[in-house]
Amino acid sequence: MAVRVKRRSILPGFNLSLGFTLLYLGLIVLIPLSTVFITTSGMSWADFWQTVTSDRVVASYKLSFGTALIAAAVNAVFGFIVAWVLVRYSFPGKRILDALVDMPFALPTAVAGIALTTLYSKNGFIGQVLEPLGIHVAFTPLGIIVALTFIGIPFVVRTLQPVIQELDMEVEEAAVSLGASRLRTFARIIFPSLIPPLLTGFTLAFARGIGEYGSIVFISGNMPLKTEITPLFIMTKLEQFDYPGATAIALVMLVFSFLLLLFGNYLQWRANKRVTIN
Repeated sequence: MAVRVKRRSILPGFNLSLGFTLLYLGLIVLIPLSTVFITTSGMSWADFWQTVTSDRVVASYKLSFGTALIAAAVNAVFGFIVAWVLVRYSFPGKRILDALVDMPFALPTAVAGIALTTLYSKNGFIGQVLEPLGIHVAFTPLGIIVALTFIGIPFVVRTLQPVIQELDMEVEEAAVSLGASRLRTFARIIFPSLIPPLLTGFTLAFARGIGEYGSIVFISGNMPLKTEITPLFIMTKLEQFDYPGATAIALVMLVFSFLLLLFGNYLQWRANKRVTIN
């Protein structure tokens, strides 16, 4: 007769762990976010709608979401290449390059914004080369995309690296030995397994870009209806002591961001399910 041995967890029991989890998330996430709803609830529907749909606010929505989407797409492509190189190849200076990927995490975003503005301004080291070509980066939406690409690439690289490390190279070698081309091996063997982490990295970079402030405020130029992002407009409302107006705009950003994260999680679930079935 087999004796079933109950596995004991190193951490406290489920009830205690769940209690700590809910308490921590409540204090750190739910309560601060609830103040956005509470403060906004003091506005009438007409005032709320007028605040969140003004021309200046709508322009900032389009700029924030549009530039964040483009930057996340760029990071998805080049972040994948960086992660692949760091995992699959050995070369001098690899550890230094790997450490540089985390630099946007360690560097204060305001410092990053100042540095990027200095480089891409009209008289900057890179800007003075691009200016004769008619490419203007600083104080344009392109500059915002550059800043968001800078701060978002670690999310893609660090999400892909462990998955690439776990890929079985013997399967790839078997496919090649059976006559599959490199492109076919990548498309049928490698890439399907990388779709879920790639979507995760893309979603994280996109979400970070939507709410980014420090690295953009200098390089954008902050021109209303042109290069003014939504987080900056919220700060402007706060400086004017218009707290309901600031929280109303923040509420719209919060709802849109939450829906986008849900959609991203749904795509990841579908991709994981497809990979499991295959």
